Amino acid sequence: MQAYESPYGGYVYAYPHKTAYRPLDPRPALRDVWAGEHAAALYVHIPFCEMRCGFCNLFTRTGAPQDLVGAYLDAVERQARAVRDALDERSATGPRFTTAAFGGGTPTYLDARELTRLFDLTERAMGVDLGAVPLSVETSPATATRDRLAVLAERGVSRVSIGVQSFVDAEARAAVRPQKRAEVDAALDAIRAAGIPTLNIDLIYGIDGQTPDSWRFSLDTALMWNPEEVYLYPLYVRPLTGLGKRGRAWDDQRMELYRQGRDHLLGSGYEQVSMRMFRLPGSGATTDYCCQTDGMVGLGCGARSYTSTLHYSFEYAVGVRHVRGIIDDYVRRDDFDVAHVGFALNLEERKRRHLIQSLLQADGLARDLYRARFGVDVLEDFALDRFGDRLTVDDQRLRLTADGLANSDAIGPALFSAEVRRLMDGYAAC
Repeated sequence: MQAYESPYGGYVYAYPHKTAYRPLDPRPALRDVWAGEHAAALYVHIPFCEMRCGFCNLFTRTGAPQDLVGAYLDAVERQARAVRDALDERSATGPRFTTAAFGGGTPTYLDARELTRLFDLTERAMGVDLGAVPLSVETSPATATRDRLAVLAERGVSRVSIGVQSFVDAEARAAVRPQKRAEVDAALDAIRAAGIPTLNIDLIYGIDGQTPDSWRFSLDTALMWNPEEVYLYPLYVRPLTGLGKRGRAWDDQRMELYRQGRDHLLGSGYEQVSMRMFRLPGSGATTDYCCQTDGMVGLGCGARSYTSTLHYSFEYAVGVRHVRGIIDDYVRRDDFDVAHVGFALNLEERKRRHLIQSLLQADGLARDLYRARFGVDVLEDFALDRFGDRLTVDDQRLRLTADGLANSDAIGPALFSAEVRRLMDGYAAC
């Protein structure tokens, strides 16, 4: 009999994961790293939150004093100037970004004055008009206040993403997210009143005590605000987080709730973009950014940067003490003209990343794009018959079926290279 395999191996939001990064020796100069590369995306990481949710494994800390926030913004500006100098060396016109995001943590942990400074320093140091490109900002119920949202609206933010997780107070407490329904409602009302074009609501399924009825209640309540996007996340238990639940029964529960949520959103007029993302057709800004081929500049100690051959960042951690140490080190440093920690992608890893980043999207992988980039058909590089009827193949595309998308968190990790798995396992053992 075949051993049970969980459909929840891991959320593949990037490949390779930062736990596969290692200190770079020697540390390459950014002017060399970015030579001949195209940086189409800009990401700024704010590692502060007002509370630590039980499911969270993000690089973030709570309770940051005001002087630390100021010092952090100082460091972001120093880093931005060093990165801009490196990018300017390879281009007479400087960087041309087509999309941008402020993430975290919770960027709106910053007060209105600090948010204004964040916009100002990013635009000044990076030479980008943030109001002229699609810009997404993450927020939370406690920090989506009218004065902060007014700054976002005035500066041309096109998308706000808010982590609600559940509209049932008892479920929010079970996920170690102590929020009240009234606070959530007020935040969503304020976002809509601010007139920001795209609202995304994050919901989580698989919480202790959650039932199909309570899950339907959260879905229906979210739809009352007519969000342009909804993300449905399975609850994960990750190392160093505050929850502790696992097992086959839980996997079955999560899959049942996922299918219920997917079908409900599809029946409500949404289209499925990936396992997690659902979008109203025609909503949201379009960009020229292609995650498979375009680079990304990350600013902040938790941000990663991508070129075609090197992914790099600073040290990564989840535990409170280690995160605080990394942030304290970041605000003191000036050596932002080199890459410190990263992963160099050889040709095989570049092919594998293109496959993973494409296949986990509902549109799938375009065979002609892969062939144009690598000079060979994807099926000559990868044996994918192990996924059976969860994958459809025709002359134009490889696509996951509905059941395949439902199992994205097993299929994605199954495509990792042996070397990336070895490095990730080594990190976990440290």
